[in-house]
Amino acid sequence: MPDTLSLTFAALSDPTRRAILHRLSKGEANVSDLARPFDMSLPAITKHLKVLEKAGLISKSREAQRRPCKLNPDALKVAVDWIEQYRVFWEESFDRLDEHLKSITAKQNQKGK
Repeated sequence: MPDTLSLTFAALSDPTRRAILHRLSKGEANVSDLARPFDMSLPAITKHLKVLEKAGLISKSREAQRRPCKLNPDALKVAVDWIEQYRVFWEESFDRLDEHLKSITAKQNQKGK
């Protein structure tokens, strides 16, 4: 079974792929439309799309000569959930640090009176 989280982060590690996902967040697009803003060949864009597809971040279909792609936002949930647990950890850590600093300040203020 492939490591979904690793595939997702590997796909997101490239700025071209992130730009493609951003474009697809606005709606379905075919491969040539996705390639247009980039200074690279159609085969190079296709390789990026394959990485995104393997990670489950996009899906491609076939409509006659068109190859429309669309975003699969549910696939990002794995990464979001993983990041969320660390966000909670750091927020709780900062809250504890804040309370500790307040207690030190209060003690210093009592000594100074």
